[in-house]
Formats: sequence, structure tokens, C-alpha cells
Amino acid sequence: MQIVMNHSVESWEHFADLALEGKALTKEQALTILSSPDEELLPLLHAAFRVRKHYYGKKVKLNMIINAKSGLCPEDCGYCAQSAFADTSVSKYPLLDQETLVEGAKEAMHRKAGTYCIVMSGRGATNRELDKVISAVEHIKSEMPLKICACLGILSEDQTERLKQAGVDRYNHNVNTSKGYHEKVTSTHTYDHRVKTVENVKRSGISPCSGCIIGMGETVEDVYDIANELRQLDADSIPVNFLYSVPGTKLEQMDELNPRYCLKVLALFRFMNPTKEIRVSGGREVNLRSLQVMGLYAANSIFVGDYLTTNGADATADHQMIEDLGFEIES
Repeated sequence: MQIVMNHSVESWEHFADLALEGKALTKEQALTILSSPDEELLPLLHAAFRVRKHYYGKKVKLNMIINAKSGLCPEDCGYCAQSAFADTSVSKYPLLDQETLVEGAKEAMHRKAGTYCIVMSGRGATNRELDKVISAVEHIKSEMPLKICACLGILSEDQTERLKQAGVDRYNHNVNTSKGYHEKVTSTHTYDHRVKTVENVKRSGISPCSGCIIGMGETVEDVYDIANELRQLDADSIPVNFLYSVPGTKLEQMDELNPRYCLKVLALFRFMNPTKEIRVSGGREVNLRSLQVMGLYAANSIFVGDYLTTNGADATADHQMIEDLGFEIES
């Protein structure tokens, strides 16, 4: 494909106009964003902010994650420190008890998070594990005004319906990368397995959350494909992770990102999915570094606190970052 590199303020503002009209960018237009010179970063983010502001104003949604079951996952995902195929020192433990899950929800409230994410390692939850999660969710929902997002792996339709009845608001199941690159990342499940779970979630009435990991060796064409595939999947929330390469994983030597490129990716996702929650997720601190605050001109959501196996920023520092930007935490 021959790409015409038309980098100009008019181009970025035109892309914002298209997004506000509900029109998708072409692959050529998308690649123009990802290949743009760094000097164009500020006007590009200004255009992305026009779209973000139209739908979300200056509000920032906070999410907190708890690693409810850690390690010993039979899947061979190359990025994951919890995979049984990885040689890492991450903690390994079974599903946390209800009391600990409820205490985590209280901590989420303390950190001003509106959504509490219960995440388990593994291919999918057993019925016994599902019972425990449901019991904790029902307890939390009866006491706290929190939205609950569950991430328990591949689900059956029956399991999805049970989570819906328990009060789970959102279900996360990331496609992680493009359909064409998926087999380069994992071989123990397919891209279609992941899409099927997201479709099950949508049919149940639970809000679907699905995103990606950038920086796993994919091409810029793959990045466009991911953004476009998520548009077609119609996920309400799109977490954009940037690879945090953990020693002992298949991708431990991967280090191809810089903060400016990450910001261009976030702008692309905003243009391609203008009405959706775009969340700067794992790897934010190590990949965006001192430019983290600029990510919020395109994205409208972040995680506060630690991730599954890696450390995040201090919650008060994130609160201050949002305040310094003149934005406000979504209550």
C-alpha cells in the first residue's frame, strides 16, 4: 500500500470532523496519524481533544483493579507474567476470599474509583469460582455505589447470565491484538474465542469492555486493524495497554515504544471510537512517562493503583495530575 503522508493541522481537524459525524477513518488516514512527525503531536492531540470533549467533557473516569486469582494460567500469551509458560516470580494464589474482595472495593472507593475490576488469571472460571465472585459482587453492590467489572476469562452463555443477575455492570475480555497478528501472541486460544465471549456479554445486557496491548511487535497496519475491529465489536470501554515487558515472558526483550508514539495511538483510537470510553491502561507509567498527562486529551479514563503484576502510580499523584490539567474525576 502506498501511503500519502499528508501531515497538517487541517488534516487532524478534518479527522475530528469525521469522528464527530460518526465516520471511520480509512487505513490510509490512520497510518498518517501513526507516522506523523513529532512536531505535529500538539495539533493532533488538539483535534483528538475536540472529540473527547464533545462526548466526555473534562471528566476522567477512574478504575481500580484487584488481582483476584494470580498465576498458573494454562494459556501461553507471550506478554503475560502469569502464564505457566513464563519463568517469572509473580505471586501465585487461588481465588481470594469474599472478605478480601470486599475490602478491595472499599479501597477503590477510597481512591475515588467509580469502577472496581475483579480479575482472575486462567482460561475461564469454574462454577465454584463463579459462585464466590457472585457472592462478593452481591455484597459489594448492596453496600457501595460502585460499578463492577469482571474479567474471568472465556465465559459460557449461562455463566454470563449469572453474572448479569448478580449485578455485574461490565465484563472485560481483551482481544489484545489484531486478528491477523493474534497467533503471534498466543496459540492456546483463537481470536474468535475472545470475540465470542464479548458477543455473549453483549447479548446478556452486560456492558462489554475489550481492548488491546500495543508494542508486541505488531505493525502500524495491525494497530489500525485493532482500532477498527474494536469499532466493529462495539465495545463500550476500550482499555489501551502499552506493553510492560516482564523478564521471563516471551516478550521480555520487546522495547519498541516511546511516549510520542503512544500518544498518537491514543489519538487514533479516539478518532476511530469517538463515543467510547478510551482508557490508558497497563504500561502507562513506563511508556508515557512524563507525558502521561497528555494522554488525557485523547483518553477519558485511567486505572488508579497497581495493575495485575506490575506497579502503578500512587492514586493521590493521579488525582493531582487530573486537577493540574483542569479536569475533574467522574463521580
